[in-house]
Amino acid sequence: MVVLGPGSAPHRFALRRARDDAGATALARVAPVKTSRPGILTDRILPILVVCAAIVALWYLGAVLMNAELQRDAFRNAGQQEWTTRELVAGTLAQERPKLPAPHQVAQELWKTVVATPATSKRSLLYHAGITLSATLLGFLFGSGLGIVLAVLIVHVRSLDRSLMPWLVSSQTVPIIALAPMIVIILNQLDVTGIVPKAAIAAYLSFFPVTVGMVKGLRSPDPLQLDLMRTWSASKAQTFVLLRVPASVPFLFASLRVGVAASLVGAVVAELTQSADGGLGARLLAGSYYGQTIQIWAAIFMAALCACLLIAVVALADRAVLRRMGYIR
Repeated sequence: MVVLGPGSAPHRFALRRARDDAGATALARVAPVKTSRPGILTDRILPILVVCAAIVALWYLGAVLMNAELQRDAFRNAGQQEWTTRELVAGTLAQERPKLPAPHQVAQELWKTVVATPATSKRSLLYHAGITLSATLLGFLFGSGLGIVLAVLIVHVRSLDRSLMPWLVSSQTVPIIALAPMIVIILNQLDVTGIVPKAAIAAYLSFFPVTVGMVKGLRSPDPLQLDLMRTWSASKAQTFVLLRVPASVPFLFASLRVGVAASLVGAVVAELTQSADGGLGARLLAGSYYGQTIQIWAAIFMAALCACLLIAVVALADRAVLRRMGYIR
């Protein structure tokens, strides 16, 4: 008869087997099932191109309709009383300060401020994107760490689950645009300036999805798996490390993707309040002051590109960790 006592070889093998089973079960819950596909071009790329083409067409149509009245006024001010539809459409797509800039105007502004302008210049979007990303990453690291710690406490302390979790949910109902100036002013009174106030606002938005995702992940093991760990005389620490943590990894990375995007939003909103240091939020604010709608849209697209980059990095880390743990090949 084999005795599965703590520290024995069968006991260690059983714990490793439970860890692998828990991770595979959690991954199966959040990962899509792969099926045979007819081709990458027709299944993925073509639908994306069709949607993008439709958006661009609607964008051009909206630019013509929204800028038409401004162009008519421009014609009248120039003494031109008659004009053709072609001249009107061409004028609406070439205005210096349109209500809605055309896609090619935004693309030209991105080229000018990203490629044609040195990255060290304050007129470069790369310069402002670097400032925003530094605050985003610092806030994301702090918010993710706080979210993981809170999730562990909520799962293991029942009183915190009933008392702390409702307050965490309530904290996200406060509009960040109203909370950001308060945080900046309070920290400035404490002589905390620079990147820290912006990172604090970014952390405020990023910790909540990480907390919720980790709580769900740590609670994802089946009751049968928990009973099996108790049968193998596993301690609470062993159950946590060998069962709950592997089961929570897919949930963690899914919540990190949401958290990193929310962190970028928080950094941009903070820069609207603290614009002296620069950043994409400061670029948006300057564009709104001077009516530079093309500059505003270019900064928005740059922020979207930064968000896509951050999410892609988290997705690559997710895939690398899951492959390292043996859940995918």
